[in-house]
Amino acid sequence: MPPVTKLLLIANVAVYILQQLLGDILIIWFGLWPFHTPANFGASFMPWQVISYGFLHGGLMHIGFNMLALYMFGGQIEQVFGAKRFLIYYLGCVFAAAVAQLAVASLSTGEIYPTVGASGGVFGLLLAYGLFFPHRKVLLIFPPIPMPAWLFVTLYGLLEIYLGVTGTQSGVAHFAHLGGMLGGWLLIQQWRKRPSA
Repeated sequence: MPPVTKLLLIANVAVYILQQLLGDILIIWFGLWPFHTPANFGASFMPWQVISYGFLHGGLMHIGFNMLALYMFGGQIEQVFGAKRFLIYYLGCVFAAAVAQLAVASLSTGEIYPTVGASGGVFGLLLAYGLFFPHRKVLLIFPPIPMPAWLFVTLYGLLEIYLGVTGTQSGVAHFAHLGGMLGGWLLIQQWRKRPSA
């Protein structure tokens, strides 16, 4: 497994263990809070949260799926980009997802809650996998249907748009997932124009 992928896996698992030991204090300081979080809420937006939230998770299933995807796709994308660009790409997708989530939260008048999870980075990896390995087969867990990576990524992106627009699956940051994909696409386009860095 390439070094940055391994480091990201270790960091996410280590932070999750810390969350179990320390409770909500990490969410309060390092989860992504909306700009309009009231001052008396006990938490507020801080600049570092646009990256730090991507290392926190909401439960065992949450971190499990994200780390499985990071393990499955991260190493292959790191081999394409190289270690330095891969780290920039992954964190860039996490940042882009945060920007998308903050924008959507700014338009919302609903309940205030923090966003956590590596999903923005993971969705960026999915996009890159679909672009660089479009004809590789991806097997869905349910239903177990093999399909080319480009189709899997396209359908997953369309599903996220549908779920986000309709408000289905509340509590899931669908627009953050899409923000991670968009951020990844923009970085790839920039690097294609300037291949050496």
